[in-house]
Amino acid sequence: MSTVIKEATIEDLYKVEGKAEIINGEIVLMPPTGFIPNRGASNIYSSLREHEKNVPDGLAVSDNMAFEVNLSHRKTLSPDAAFFTGKPSMKFAKGAPLFAVEVRNENDYGKTQEREMKTKRDDYFACGTLVVWDVDMLSDAAPIKSYDANNPDTPRVFRRGGIADAELALPGWRFAVDELFR
Repeated sequence: MSTVIKEATIEDLYKVEGKAEIINGEIVLMPPTGFIPNRGASNIYSSLREHEKNVPDGLAVSDNMAFEVNLSHRKTLSPDAAFFTGKPSMKFAKGAPLFAVEVRNENDYGKTQEREMKTKRDDYFACGTLVVWDVDMLSDAAPIKSYDANNPDTPRVFRRGGIADAELALPGWRFAVDELFR
């Protein structure tokens, strides 16, 4: 006797309370964000929100927003902050954001987590995201690592006291790295 396992659907995800993604046919719940990572993501979102006023299209998006994508192993992405140029609706956004920010939580360290983060970055790029930031609020040496679709394995590193950008995705937008920590 064989067992039929139903793959999770986007409609299933709409019924989930809290942040989650569909990966490998399953709904994967994500733990709530800690204060410091949330504050960093919020500060990036605030800067993106200001930037949106200066461009003809695109919208800043905060944490817990789902983007519906169509990879064989992944159906959604849920960054900590993002910039999206698609059409807004009451449902999940269709397609990937132009720019995505992933802020590390206290459990996002170690070899396994590094592999998972690389896989997720690769998924963003496969869906059309142009720049992904890996933000590490515990690092003074490299709080922002910026990966882009043209060079996905070699990040540009932005340090405290410096100015970060996501030029490939958001020409002209700049973010003072020290703003992460305010």
